[in-house]
Amino acid sequence: MDGGRHGGGVVRIGVLALLWGSGFLWIKVALNHGLTPVQITITRCVLGAAVLVGLALVARQRLPRSATVWRRLAVAALFCNALPFALFAVGERTVDSGLAGVLNATTPLWTLLIGLAAGVERFSAARAGGLLLGFGGVLLIFAPWHVRVSWGALALLVAAASYGVGFVYMGRWLTGRDTAPIALSAAQLIAATGWSAVALPVAGAPHADATGLAAVAVLGVFGTGVTFYLSYRLVADEGATSAATVGYLLPVVSVALGAAVLDERLGPRVLAGMAVVLLAVSLTRLSHGAGSRSSPERPRAGTPS
Repeated sequence: MDGGRHGGGVVRIGVLALLWGSGFLWIKVALNHGLTPVQITITRCVLGAAVLVGLALVARQRLPRSATVWRRLAVAALFCNALPFALFAVGERTVDSGLAGVLNATTPLWTLLIGLAAGVERFSAARAGGLLLGFGGVLLIFAPWHVRVSWGALALLVAAASYGVGFVYMGRWLTGRDTAPIALSAAQLIAATGWSAVALPVAGAPHADATGLAAVAVLGVFGTGVTFYLSYRLVADEGATSAATVGYLLPVVSVALGAAVLDERLGPRVLAGMAVVLLAVSLTRLSHGAGSRSSPERPRAGTPS
């Protein structure tokens, strides 16, 4: 019986990693088939919010009614959804989807660094070593002494750092509250839709073909809405550690899909840098349980991709 449960958990982790990790591929396909970064961001937020609102209704969870909660959600939506979603789409105009997934793997490092600066994470030798090793991995990926760093790659790094800001803010002001988690995340994506709509005047005219529309639809429905729900269920049934395991698989999935579908190729230096970053993230998590003053209890709406 336990073996069956374990096997089911492994399958869910695999499915969740595939859906999350494929987000970088769908962004690239949508860009290649006529959609602009603003159009991708808005559509993604709208479809993700629609899925979560529907799931909240099925679960009989009500959207927040407190103005204070909505103000906090607006801040979280800016840094965890609207801004990084847009930056990932901007970055992937010039950067391969696989490399985008690799750079997204730096999110836990940014979260820890910002948490330390904000005083919500405790310093330890393991964490300091992990941060130094992780950003050494980033240097290895970029190799600024060898190649010129593109603006697209910098946009992807800023997106990962934006997630870090958002996650620290959410851990302080939104998680562990009484509001139902699915409804809270649905409300966050509604707020993100509002932020994204501000950019509508510069969205550009739609020129997408059927492939581009299908890609952004999959990104919004499955890569944003459904993945949050599955991660929520995984945390509830298997625990936060199992859910965290998915994060280590995302860059692997993004690199594999980019190579298989888009014929992207990452050199040995970038792959070595990815391995260093993932090792660094695992090192920083060694003392995570004891070293954190704010431990988020629900998955964040709008996954890191």
